[in-house]
Amino acid sequence: MHSTAPYVFRLSKVGFFLLFLTVFSSCIVSKKKYDDLLAQKVRLDADLADRDTLLSRANKNIQSLDERVKKLSSDTTSLGQDVRTTSNKLAALDKEYAQLNAYYKNLLNSSGKLNRDMAQQQEQLLAIQNNLERTRKLNDSLSVSLTEREKKVRELENIMAAKDKAVNDLKNSISNALLNFKENDLTVNVKNGKVYVSLAEQLLFASGSTEVDAKGVSALQQLAKAIKDQRDINIMVEGHTDNVPISKKTAYMQDNWDLSVMRATAITKILTKAGLTPSQVTAAGKGEFSPLAPNTTSQNKQKNRRTEIIITPNLDELFKILGTN
Repeated sequence: MHSTAPYVFRLSKVGFFLLFLTVFSSCIVSKKKYDDLLAQKVRLDADLADRDTLLSRANKNIQSLDERVKKLSSDTTSLGQDVRTTSNKLAALDKEYAQLNAYYKNLLNSSGKLNRDMAQQQEQLLAIQNNLERTRKLNDSLSVSLTEREKKVRELENIMAAKDKAVNDLKNSISNALLNFKENDLTVNVKNGKVYVSLAEQLLFASGSTEVDAKGVSALQQLAKAIKDQRDINIMVEGHTDNVPISKKTAYMQDNWDLSVMRATAITKILTKAGLTPSQVTAAGKGEFSPLAPNTTSQNKQKNRRTEIIITPNLDELFKILGTN
């Protein structure tokens, strides 16, 4: 539209001039008028040339502006895309910033708790270290104590082994000393670290009697001979009866308990006369209250009517070690 308007204007001017010449050519015009018209034509031609030049420049400017408009439009489209891309990045950055800001605030809020927790953990660590040090010292003390205990255990084991050997040797010595007696009259056994010499009633006493007969005295003398040199033993003489009540009561013997005590005392006197130290020997009577078998048959009653001489090793040394444990 802008490029055609100057041409319309130029044609209208030329047409007007030609019309003017046509109108006035038929008339007689003065030379002066003619010169004026000719001068006017020259001016119009010059003006037309100037306008053509301006029109050409204007067309070039319009073309240049069109190109610039196109470039600006392209640049605007590209910038729009860049703006959208940048806006998206900005939105993502805003979101990331918001998250980081929230995380930072959480860290600020939790830093106090972390500091408190760290202080508490340091206190706990210090307490654990102190407890560990106390435990280490206790362990060292226990190690020393354990070493001492192991030493005492070895001492006890050695003493017990020596005692066991002494008991077995004593049992063998007594058995050898009493070989000439029948097994149903006399038995020698080891039980619970003690030597038990069990003497049947028929070897020592008549029924209901407290007087030891000659055969029994001989057995007791041989027994005393076998152990009289043993100074580190204790001897318990226990009298036992069945549950049959005694037939004849006296002022000094009312029941089987009295009978068992008096028999034990009689045997103790024979042993001490044969060489045993009185302080080593103890007399005791258990009557019918410690039977070997139920008093339901004559055979069981015969077993229960007995005297047991219990020989115990002196355990003072062992108790001394135990007392320091």
